Order: sequence, then structure tokens, then C-alpha cells
Amino acid sequence: MMSRNDPCWCGSGSKWKKCHFPLLAQSSLAEHYLKKHGILLKTKEQIVGIRRACKLAAEILDKTCRMAKAGVTTNDLNAYAHQLHLEAGAIPAPLGYGTPPFPKSICTSLNDVICHGIPDDTPLKEGDILNIDVTSILNGYYGDCSRMVAIGSIDTEKQKVMDVSYACLERAIAILRPGILLSEIGQVIESYATEHGCSVVNQFVGHGTGIHFHEPPQVAHHYNQVNIPIAAGMTFTIEPMINAGARAGFVDPQDHWTARTVDGKPSAQWEHTLLITDNGHEILTSVNAVDIIP
Repeated sequence: MMSRNDPCWCGSGSKWKKCHFPLLAQSSLAEHYLKKHGILLKTKEQIVGIRRACKLAAEILDKTCRMAKAGVTTNDLNAYAHQLHLEAGAIPAPLGYGTPPFPKSICTSLNDVICHGIPDDTPLKEGDILNIDVTSILNGYYGDCSRMVAIGSIDTEKQKVMDVSYACLERAIAILRPGILLSEIGQVIESYATEHGCSVVNQFVGHGTGIHFHEPPQVAHHYNQVNIPIAAGMTFTIEPMINAGARAGFVDPQDHWTARTVDGKPSAQWEHTLLITDNGHEILTSVNAVDIIP
């Protein structure tokens, strides 16, 4: 039996533990995670593709957010983001997704809309807050991100929920490294949100992504007992949906997509796609230094 300190069988002259053993260990870990949890640990080649899709999604999101001003409709934003996808040779993942098929290329969630808002002809106005959510498919790989935009001056309640949501995302990302439990993400988020007088939506979660739009695992933002250790090669979103009032929401019975807060109070969400690396994490949906703090 080969020892980890023996010369590698490939003839490289390096010890086995420094050459082909890590590849074998990663392969075994990937097989274990797929079989036990349904989680895809991505290969180096897949990560290259996912990274490119995420960069494109972040760039489209950034450009679309800059267009969001008073008088512009969410349909205008949708048309612009759709055109940016076409110019990049990409596909907007939401378009036609699900049952019933989502009818637009991005999600635009306004004020009390928690998520999955459908662009329409309503013009943005002073005092609105808006979440824009972009998911791009580039060469078969997915990148997913969202960001809040304030339209002019906003009231203190809306500013607070935007600030708390962003801080929850930052704090959750900061703890990411191999070996922590998925449940720790929800613990960090809910403890911070409740400490600051907000609630955490538990009807919707983050998710694995990259090869498919939605993959295992679900990434809960509230207290939970999903004690799966995260591992290098995992790619998933964290997207805490934070409400100024009650945590509960309801889905529009007509369009079957738009989720609103039960009390009409504002909601905010920020989202990144993350890669777990050997020593920590990488934010795949950053555009250079463009992670705008509200």
C-alpha cells in the first residue's frame, strides 16, 4: 500500500501527498457529498465557467441598478437587462422559469415585496426601495446576485431594513470556510437582524447554484438545524430577506410569484454567489470594488 510520503506513482518526483493524493481525496469527498447530500462540489473547470457567469451577472446588475431612477419603470429595467444579456451571448435565467413560467428576465421587488417581483409599467418614485435580482446563464453556467436601490430620499424604516439586510449578508460571508456548518449562516443572520429590530423571512432561502439555477443545499437565513459542513468546491447563494415588521409573507394569488410582507412593511435583500475555497471563500458576484453599501 502506498504511503502519503512515498514518491508519487506518476513519476513527478514529488511525494504522493503533494501530488495526486489531494486529487483523490477531493474526488472521494465530491462523491460523498453528492451521494449523501445531493451537493455538487465543483471541479476546477466548472469553477472557471461559473466565475465567468457570475462576473457577467454582477456587471449586468450593476448597470441595471445605475439606471433605476424616479420615472423609470421596472419594465424599462427589464428590457435593458435583457438586452445586456443578448449582447453578451447569455440567457436571463428567470425568463420562462418555473410554473407558471416567470414572464420577465429579471426580478424587481419594490418596497413591501420580499422577492420575485415581476417588472411592469409602474414608474419608480421618490422614496421607493427596490431589489433588482439578476441570474445569468453563460455557456451553460449560472451566476446569481441581487442588490437594493434607494430612489431618492427614503424614510428611516426603509433605510434601516436596507442597512440590516446588507450587514446580515456581510456577516454571513465573513464566517465562510470549509468545516463550518450550514446552520451557522442562519445563526449569524437571525441573531443580527433580531438584535436590530428586524425579522428574517423563512419562506425563502439561498441555494446551491452554478451548474443548475437551483441546486442543493438550501441555505436558510433563519435559525435552523441543517448541520452539513460546508466544503471546498461548493457554490451557493446567500440572500437574506429582511423585513421591517413581521417575517411572514404571502404569494400573490393572481401571478403566483410576487411575495409581499403580510403587514405591508418594507423588505430588503442583498445577494451574492459564493465559492468555498480550500482556505476560505470567494465572492463570485463582485464587480471589482462594486459592493455598494447602502
